[in-house]
Amino acid sequence: MHQLRRKPLLFVDIDGVLSLWGFGMDGWPIDGMWHQIDGVSHFLSARAARHLQALCARFDPVWCSGWEEKADEYLPHLLGLPRFPHLSFQRNPGRGLAHWKLDSIESYAENRSLAWVDDAFNEACFEWAQRRSAPTLLVGTEPSTGLDDAAFEQLTQWAQEQALRPG
Repeated sequence: MHQLRRKPLLFVDIDGVLSLWGFGMDGWPIDGMWHQIDGVSHFLSARAARHLQALCARFDPVWCSGWEEKADEYLPHLLGLPRFPHLSFQRNPGRGLAHWKLDSIESYAENRSLAWVDDAFNEACFEWAQRRSAPTLLVGTEPSTGLDDAAFEQLTQWAQEQALRPG
């Protein structure tokens, strides 16, 4: 009997991925809306939300942001997304950690295939991804454009390749 393959995980940052920033007056995004979230203004990209919604068919998304549980409190309603689980992070990880998100990602993912979309990777993230035994893709975004068409295509193609892998 053929074993059903689990979809890869998709770890999704928010600021710089769905919540855009750093755009000038000449590059003002038109596909989204400003929202007040806990007293902070966020420009939430409708295009990024549509891309994330489409990626749900190929991935199991997980919020991977300092927003933690607030992501699932606000974003499904504001962006028309389903609810996702979220990671929690150690508040003062100290200097021993190469990147403040890695321990939580590693613990949650275990040995599952994963993609991680974020605007703030460092060298430790890429080294960690290379060391993993499970397929791992890091997709960097620009904070002014977020989860754009190119990032969406890269994630979609990678997920298709994973689905075709034997095993």
